Amino acid sequence: MNFPGAPPFYDDEDDDGEVFIDESEIMYEVSSDNEVLPDAYDDSEPEHGDEMPYDVKEPIRTLGIWSVRAMHIIIFGSNVLLNISEASDDGSVRVFGDAELFSVACSPIDATLVAAGGNDGTGFLWKIGQEDWARELQGHTDSVSSLAFSYDGEFLASGSLDGTVQIWDVFGNLKGTLEGPGPAGGIEWLGWHPREHKLVAGCWDSSVWLWDAATFAHLNTFLGHGGCVMCGGFTPDGKLICTGSDDATLRIWNAEGGGGTRVVRRQPGHPYHTDGLKCLAISSTSTLALTGSRDGSTYLVNITTGRVIGTLASRSKSIECVGFAPSYSWAAVGGMDQKLIIWDIEHSLSRDTFDHEDGVTCLAWLGAWYMATGCQDGNVRLWDSRSGECVKYYTEHSAAIQSLSVSADQNFILSASDDGKVIAYDMRM
Repeated sequence: MNFPGAPPFYDDEDDDGEVFIDESEIMYEVSSDNEVLPDAYDDSEPEHGDEMPYDVKEPIRTLGIWSVRAMHIIIFGSNVLLNISEASDDGSVRVFGDAELFSVACSPIDATLVAAGGNDGTGFLWKIGQEDWARELQGHTDSVSSLAFSYDGEFLASGSLDGTVQIWDVFGNLKGTLEGPGPAGGIEWLGWHPREHKLVAGCWDSSVWLWDAATFAHLNTFLGHGGCVMCGGFTPDGKLICTGSDDATLRIWNAEGGGGTRVVRRQPGHPYHTDGLKCLAISSTSTLALTGSRDGSTYLVNITTGRVIGTLASRSKSIECVGFAPSYSWAAVGGMDQKLIIWDIEHSLSRDTFDHEDGVTCLAWLGAWYMATGCQDGNVRLWDSRSGECVKYYTEHSAAIQSLSVSADQNFILSASDDGKVIAYDMRM
């Protein structure tokens, strides 16, 4: 750890065994009260790219299904593409049939390219603002649970509950299928290596699979979890893989397959989650993992040593989403208790609490200070994390938001919902 004021980390690099945490090893616990720190709002000039003309604080009004503001509403399912109408120059509706949507992903290179998939086993590619460009991604035999673009935007991976992963190019052409655990071990999530075409997946059958997507070769299967692997991914330096499971443990694996595995779990006198992990985020420095659980707890773990270094006060309901800010000294934690908490990691403080009308299911940082949240009631909000102000509020969805993604140029936030819609919100308006 290098940020000033942070507690020292343990230096146990030679310890490759399981790690258990004593109560005395918790260095600080953060209270999740509603206090806003005196310096929570930074009135200095924003850095280039941070300033956004957010001036709307009411719900965006719609006329029927069509938006009267800059927004694209897309409905997905198993039917062929049918362009219904353009309500105005800045809005469109696309109907693909009926489907609950589980995932939406934006290309890291092409700011217009978006992918979505849901419970009918079909995925779609389309381009924001190009109503005549869309591609259907067929081949899975069960729900598309996860979608992810490679670091260079060259490939799209789709993971399914049928236990396979398909690799597509950006034109919607199937390049190949990665054989995985099969239907008994359906794919829960996918994560690309930050600089290579390696792909990792967590599965229902407690396994973690690693492939070379360029050659379609299976590289490794990591075993050890005792329940569904709910969340995970590569560290930004590409050296390690962190995975969280329904067995209430965090495991830290060597991405190359060698060396020991660090395990963080609760034992008498060693505090950690008491129920399954639901979400995990890794800091940009590859040094910290933030984990949230069904038991309402949130823990901060030193990835290098596998030791817990901090915790937020436990909440009454499940933690559904966590995410580090780009600066990594702040983090956001959302839960079914209808709250989003901004955690100042550097100063070991709960910075602010943002109240919602229903459970917070997903989140996404937009630039250094803005935070988007999706909720169980179908609403999407945009918050200024410095002032605590809700600066945008969208009510177009009629069911729970399952996924949020931000376009490469940060001009759009994309939301996917159980109501079968993907909506692209234009942040420039």
